[in-house]
Formats: sequence, C-alpha cells, structure tokens
Amino acid sequence: MLDQDFVHEAFVSFCQQAADRGVLVGRYVLMPDHIHLFVVFAPHAPRPSTWVQSLKVFLAKTLRQHGHGGTHWQKGFFDHVLRSSESYAEKWQYVKENPVRAGLVNQANDWPYQGEVGRADL
Repeated sequence: MLDQDFVHEAFVSFCQQAADRGVLVGRYVLMPDHIHLFVVFAPHAPRPSTWVQSLKVFLAKTLRQHGHGGTHWQKGFFDHVLRSSESYAEKWQYVKENPVRAGLVNQANDWPYQGEVGRADL
C-alpha cells in the first residue's frame, strides 16, 4: 500500500486554505483511493463539485510529484446533506469504520489518515 503521509499533509493543507474560499472541512478519513469528509460550504463558496474536482487535481499532482503516476481517485463523488445531529453521529461512525471494513486496520482509531481540519460550521 502507498505511504500516504505526504498525501495526508497535502490534503490537510489544501483544506486549511479552503476556508479562505468559504469551504470549511471538519472530520475526514483519507482512504487509498477516496476520501470521506464532512464539509460546510458558505453561500459564496465554489460549488461542491468544483471544489472536489480541484481537491482531486491537487492531490493527484502531489502524488505525481512524489513519483506516483496514474489514476488515484475514484471517479465522481457522492454528497449527502446531513439534516440532524443524529444523522451526523450515525454518518461519522460509518465513515470512521471505513478503514476497518476495508481491512486496513483492526480498530478505526488505528488509521493514521483521519482527523478534523477544523470545526465545519459557519
């Protein structure tokens, strides 16, 4: 499996800078070929599809700079609007367990490529 430390660092940096454009990233789990993340978009922010595409391009460029060519990310993206705190907790638990379901770790907290960039609220 690809050592993702440099990808993780690039992802966090990209998300921190996104706040300047009204995109606030909260919790996330970075997987080898996709990302689960909780994001809030301000009214003046880019459309989610535009922002996700720029994130994918940025991370693919980072991978190429480290000698990893080819396709890295699943095509497209799926978004879901969370409508309650119960929904948030349920969805986060599902996302957090993704590395376990993928057989990458035995316990979710052992996955090193997860965290919270900042509070995802405006």
